[in-house]
Amino acid sequence: MHAPQNVRPPAETGTKRFQAKRDAILAAAAEAINEQSAKGMTFADVARRVGLNTTSVTYYFKRKEDLAAACFDQTLTTLLAMLDEALQLPTPEQRVERFLAINMERLTRIRTGEETDFAILSDLRAMEEPLKAQLLAGWREVFRKTRSLFGTPQSRAHTDLNGARAHVLLENSFWLNVWLERYGIDQYPRVEARVMEVFRHGIAGPGQRWSPAPLDLTHGQSTSSRESFLLAATRLINELGYRGASVQRIASELNVTKGSFYHHLDAKDDLVIECYKRSFGTITDAQREADDQGGSHWQRLSSTLATLLDIQFSERGPLLRTTALSGLPVEVRQTMIDRSNRIARRFAGTMSDGIAEGSIRAIDPLVASQILMALQNAAFDMRKWASTMPSDRAVAFYASTLSFGLFDDRALAG
Repeated sequence: MHAPQNVRPPAETGTKRFQAKRDAILAAAAEAINEQSAKGMTFADVARRVGLNTTSVTYYFKRKEDLAAACFDQTLTTLLAMLDEALQLPTPEQRVERFLAINMERLTRIRTGEETDFAILSDLRAMEEPLKAQLLAGWREVFRKTRSLFGTPQSRAHTDLNGARAHVLLENSFWLNVWLERYGIDQYPRVEARVMEVFRHGIAGPGQRWSPAPLDLTHGQSTSSRESFLLAATRLINELGYRGASVQRIASELNVTKGSFYHHLDAKDDLVIECYKRSFGTITDAQREADDQGGSHWQRLSSTLATLLDIQFSERGPLLRTTALSGLPVEVRQTMIDRSNRIARRFAGTMSDGIAEGSIRAIDPLVASQILMALQNAAFDMRKWASTMPSDRAVAFYASTLSFGLFDDRALAG
């Protein structure tokens, strides 16, 4: 990938000093984007982080949009280089294993301070044209290259399945950064091996099939105007990020005035918190409903997963993505991560009980629960993909990636 044309630095690019300063600005901007989102990042904050004045930053990047675009382009370029290295290996399993290893090596260097993190891509769709089109083209290239890790598909259905695999792999590589903080660096090799174990063989125990029982989370309740409001807001925040989904835009989506927005909530932060509460409540309801239905713990887990994926793919969804976290105040963000971790621990408990009864493979439940969180959390982005096939087939394809592993083709026979 190349930097978007109107983000190119001046002619002085060739000098080492210029490039070093530009790289420092990009690193500081990426850090600011990850903390505050691209819309929340400011020239003043970036300048402060690198010990420059604001005018010095504008010498390298005329507009804030240009700086954000350069950060996103750097992320895409890094991902493409990682994928190119993984693609040198002969089999899908070896390529995925190498891609995961490269990610873990990168995260280790970030943790030890040898490297700075790249900018997360949650605000990509909130960028202005023509930068948005260029960056989204880069993202599609990353997706296609990730899909190619799994080899040449033999049919359209195989292409669809490889698309699900690519998405799950990418989303888990991004989500690693959030939950790895709870492990010491010396534990990273073990975590890497446990993640790969789930990727390789999945979660379901020997002889288990994909036959989930749909859960009824509505119990005949009608959708309130507040629920409709939170649903529309969730969709926009998922698509545009926290900062990109302005109050005006949300109000316009619902065809109401900004005054009506503030009738529902006092501030935009309150809106995101309420959207998270709604989403987390839905996941918890599904977990409880599955436990009430009984059956093996694999049956409970698969029914929960199928119900949540169906919600993500349908009009009655979606659940709020964790990408909205980067726009929230630090203390609120941590509260939401803690709530997410409680839900993950409940998944881990179900898996532990399933391992004891034999319906779930002997995996690391804490690691596998975070991989599951990434799966259901990110399914929103696959709605267009899911709309090209019957809903139960889309759910089965997408869920098979972790139920039976990234290299198991049994979903194609369903």
